[in-house]
Amino acid sequence: MLPSPWKTLTTREIYRNPWIRLREDLVEMPNGRTTIYGVCEMNACVGVLPFVDDEHVMMVRQYRYVFGENHRWEMPTGGCKPGELPAASAQRELIEEIGHRAGFLQPINTHYTSKSVCLEVAHLFLARDLEPVAAHEITPDDTEFIEVGILPFKDVLQMVLDSEIRDAMTVIAVLWAAREERR
Repeated sequence: MLPSPWKTLTTREIYRNPWIRLREDLVEMPNGRTTIYGVCEMNACVGVLPFVDDEHVMMVRQYRYVFGENHRWEMPTGGCKPGELPAASAQRELIEEIGHRAGFLQPINTHYTSKSVCLEVAHLFLARDLEPVAAHEITPDDTEFIEVGILPFKDVLQMVLDSEIRDAMTVIAVLWAAREERR
């Protein structure tokens, strides 16, 4: 038997900016009691693991304010613009972050980044047949200061296994790609 759904009685917006919306809901649980539930809403996001060849991937490194870190590699990621299809967002992020477009983009996973308090859906892709784009086609995000590197995939996999790479989207994509490589 499936768990009973909760009923939303009221919703109140607490905060909004271009990237997130925080709301507070008063909900009735299946037992009739009520509770306050906070929800952080974000647009869908994408992550792309770009393969340069069968053994190397392009990774990015940037300062991550929330964790105060600038040394961890990750794959290109970013938010979907309203109305933008995930594959189009993935291509845009590749162009913005590594200056390449994928000749072949393979969807590999769609997941919830947090199942309890964040309303965000992530779409993951593998990219192959990378083609550099002309400089005039690149419109970098004005809040990103990115280092790009080409790393052996086996080293990236080891960084995931050693918990040196901690970004969930990157971890999922790397483990997925490693599983496929072994098949």
